[in-house]
Amino acid sequence: MAVYHVVLFKRKPEVSDGQIATWKAAASGMVGRIPGLHSLKVGPPHASTAHRSQGFNVAVIAVLDGADTIKVYAEHPVHLELLKMGRELFAENLAYDMEF
Repeated sequence: MAVYHVVLFKRKPEVSDGQIATWKAAASGMVGRIPGLHSLKVGPPHASTAHRSQGFNVAVIAVLDGADTIKVYAEHPVHLELLKMGRELFAENLAYDMEF
């Protein structure tokens, strides 16, 4: 069964749109480089519900092949590099995995 890895981020106030675009491209570029990572999308909350986002203003939804892929994804060097970049850009994050 597929696993949906959802991560919400609170962008630091001083971070530019360009920095986010670079990070987004790096995140999207993980597909095909990490075994079991089927797809990945990055985006802001929808305008109609952004007022409920509690300050989280960037989200990632990654679709993994299965539960056994979570550890592979989490520990892969490409993902670890993205996490390192993210520490410079985001004040907080919240991760949640669901299996369907």
